[in-house]
Amino acid sequence: MLLSEITALRGPSGHEHEVREALRGEAERLLAGCEGARVYADTMGNLYAHRPGRDKKKKHVMLAAHMDEVGFIIRYATAEGLLRFAPVGGVDPRVIASRRVLVGDDRVPGVIGFKAVHLMTAEDRERAPGYDMLSIDIGASSKEEAEKRCPPGTYATFDSGYTEFGDGFVKAKALDDRVGCLVLLHALADSAYDGDMTCVFTVQEECGLRGARIAVNKVKPDLALILEGTTANDMGDVPSHLQVTACGKGAVVSLMDRSAIMDKALREKAMQTAEARGIPAQYKRFVAGGTDAGPIHMAQGGIPCLVMAVPCRYIHSPASVCRLSDVDALCALTLALLDEINQEATV
Repeated sequence: MLLSEITALRGPSGHEHEVREALRGEAERLLAGCEGARVYADTMGNLYAHRPGRDKKKKHVMLAAHMDEVGFIIRYATAEGLLRFAPVGGVDPRVIASRRVLVGDDRVPGVIGFKAVHLMTAEDRERAPGYDMLSIDIGASSKEEAEKRCPPGTYATFDSGYTEFGDGFVKAKALDDRVGCLVLLHALADSAYDGDMTCVFTVQEECGLRGARIAVNKVKPDLALILEGTTANDMGDVPSHLQVTACGKGAVVSLMDRSAIMDKALREKAMQTAEARGIPAQYKRFVAGGTDAGPIHMAQGGIPCLVMAVPCRYIHSPASVCRLSDVDALCALTLALLDEINQEATV
């Protein structure tokens, strides 16, 4: 599966079925012929791809990446046929005015509307737009027509295509965390890890790390690697010492975030492995956000966790940007780290 294909799938938090079914088919294909392998989903919607190990003394490794993307949910329609909505996940309202969206499984096209600058008051110009000032216009002429096509509870996602540009960059929606999902597929295809390995594509990460809370207690791993898309702010107006990560400098190894402190032995092994094998890697230099490592590291009496990521500019927007070389670096580091764990780990 290509990055262009996986980012095109629509899966806002709580409505990940399109992504799940595509990943299920790919995981089943990759594990075909592997005796004892199993691909299944739980009642919350997490997808599991379990490959049994040849050596039961090896640690059971869980790899996790979340399927869901940020999006919107329809609350109601106005008398004029405009859809009022709320964010699903952390979406800054300042970056979405006049953006195209697709509403519902029928992909009803719409535009996020905002008052024209010609009609703004001086007070309007002084404040950033909030969700109370925005609506989705689907071309309906009445409340009845709008809610018939897009009733309350319908999800909307950005209508944003995949484009490669510049020096190895790509623009797409949902790079957070379809880059992580792509790495999990590569692990299923290419890792020679001898122990039990379970790749989990989690749900509802963007709304409180919810799917991972269920998944970790089902898998009961000995350690976990969480693969993510993370913030890059390597723009010209940000001094280098304030940059979180930078595109083009390789895979990101996290020290800590607001949900977890990474296991010291795992993060040191990751950086040592990157250096020894010539894989570009960088530390995340700012403590922000949360990841599925939060609920995972506190489960089952405590599980060593490490978050590794691809740096992404303009995250949680209609047009995130990453460098393809960084995606390759995260794939390479994940496979290399599994190889190192394979050589040393016993239960």
